[in-house]
Amino acid sequence: MTEHPTSHEGRQPLAARPQERTRPRQQDAAAAASAAAVPAPAPAPGPAPATAAVNDAQAATRREGDRLRFVGAATRRIARGIDLDEIVLGLCRASVPTFSDAILVYLRDPLPVGDERPVSPFVLRLRRSDRLRVSDEEGAEAVGSETERLRPLILDPQADLMPAAELCEVRPDGALAEVLRGVRPVFGDSAAARAALPELLGPGRSVPTGHRAILAPLRGRRRVIGAAVFVRGIERTAFEASDLLVAAQLATHTALGIDKAVLYGREAYIADELQRTMLPDSLPQPTGVRLASRYLPAAETARVGGDWYDAIPLPGSRVALVVGDVMGHSMTSAAIMGQLRTTAQTLAQLDLPPQEVLHHLDEQAQRLGSDRMATCLYAVYDPVAHRITVANAGHPPPVLLHLGGRAEVLRVPAGAPIGVGGVDFEAVELDAPAGATLLLYTDGLVESRLRDVWTGIEQLRERLAATAQLTGPDHSPPLEALCDDVLDMLGPGDRDDDIALLAARFDGIAPSDVAYWYLEPEDAAPGRARRLARRALSRWGLDDLADEVELLVSEVVTNAVRYAERPVTLRLLRTDVLRCEVGDDSPQLPRQRKARETDEGGRGLFLVNRLARRWGATRLSTGKVVWFEMGARPTAAL
Repeated sequence: MTEHPTSHEGRQPLAARPQERTRPRQQDAAAAASAAAVPAPAPAPGPAPATAAVNDAQAATRREGDRLRFVGAATRRIARGIDLDEIVLGLCRASVPTFSDAILVYLRDPLPVGDERPVSPFVLRLRRSDRLRVSDEEGAEAVGSETERLRPLILDPQADLMPAAELCEVRPDGALAEVLRGVRPVFGDSAAARAALPELLGPGRSVPTGHRAILAPLRGRRRVIGAAVFVRGIERTAFEASDLLVAAQLATHTALGIDKAVLYGREAYIADELQRTMLPDSLPQPTGVRLASRYLPAAETARVGGDWYDAIPLPGSRVALVVGDVMGHSMTSAAIMGQLRTTAQTLAQLDLPPQEVLHHLDEQAQRLGSDRMATCLYAVYDPVAHRITVANAGHPPPVLLHLGGRAEVLRVPAGAPIGVGGVDFEAVELDAPAGATLLLYTDGLVESRLRDVWTGIEQLRERLAATAQLTGPDHSPPLEALCDDVLDMLGPGDRDDDIALLAARFDGIAPSDVAYWYLEPEDAAPGRARRLARRALSRWGLDDLADEVELLVSEVVTNAVRYAERPVTLRLLRTDVLRCEVGDDSPQLPRQRKARETDEGGRGLFLVNRLARRWGATRLSTGKVVWFEMGARPTAAL
């Protein structure tokens, strides 16, 4: 390789602008990219020694200024990258053609994250390469930063392109490991680099003859994570000592940026997983109501927020609809949201009134910390009564879209946010007519820096009414399409916050499909329950289910009467399945057990488990409900 010249006479500045000079047809493109102008003609012979010294000093000052400007611009370009590919691309685009004619960037595979111990063996994988290409049709022209991933090519003066290895295993006692441990960049013609480069590029491969190279280790905060090879062609001035400092600056900024990008990538992965686990994978399909939902993060760089939604089936075919918003956008907010959501699910299974659920959520938020604030709206829909009970804790009010197309903002007391403490919550009970759609949402849908919350709510109401007009007064708009149409109202400046959206279409259960009785806790109750159940099934045209239903109703009612002190409730619901619910005031849940041959009882739940499609028991604040469903669909109705 050519030794580094000691004279700088006639050398162009580092950060030159290629467009200011005329490029000859077969001239190396990399040399053209680094030239600022045609070199000035040699001075006339016989200048005074003092004048020559002044000219040399001025030229050196200009070159140093160009070098500093280049380093500043290059490091800014590298620092603009957020993910790994952007940072590596920034290094390549900054280096070629201004600093070198070609570059190879190797990174450790896999890249260690943070303080974790890197895996063995030490393997480097070619992440990216950029080079200049010679165009025979148009002469030597710099095609800036053309990339060929995993199949990198270095430009040879005779147009022979030499592939470099994709993978390189660094031997602990090899020459490459020694250079990487040294951290400092080295010239390609040094003894250490002459031994290390063939190991990096692959067996029998090296930098082409006449080319100049710099091998620069990439060291992050704690360890070497890769290497970069800068190459100049034979038509370009050789690297000099000051270029080692430039290569060191580029390598250092790139390595630190890669370290941060890897940490950010791991954090984004954790955030995505956390967000996925915090929100429901799918919505339930309770009787008498259809559900749809949407969730949008605030931005790609802030995927995790505190917004959540939930739909929780309750005893009696009811369903709890929940939407909430924890203040902030971080994994801490998401973690708090997860705890509040879990608490809400637990409280819902206790069948507490909505205002009591919010009261306990408020207490839980205070236990999590003094600054843990959230808003929440909790509603319970009863498809049998066609009513909905709503309690609010500082959340935007829901919007009810009626079947005829009228959109109504429900008048629900706002209440104080969760976490304030010492505040009473109030619940209101409203009509929920069949065919109506209830929309629960977080403030990200209606509030932004361009509009206040009440303006956004009014725009949402108008959007729902306009969408309903398209389907006519006798048909409700499709639920999924309605959610998409609502999100379409968002403008470019309206995505300041993440958005949770939950839509519920109320179908209800007709009174003719419900049979309800009270049974006194006495020995005659099971026999009366059998007769009532058979009578209802006959009225519904379900006589083929009568024998099995009678048997299961008798077993469940017998168990309830044994422990109840107040009247037992029996309810039959006819939907796509037949559902039977038996309630009593005893909080003790029944358990299925295997009866011995000598036992006279203990087989009731065994029969329920064998004959029913599904069954379960739910503890209530007033006792419990045991229910089962038959798998056959009703075949007739009167």
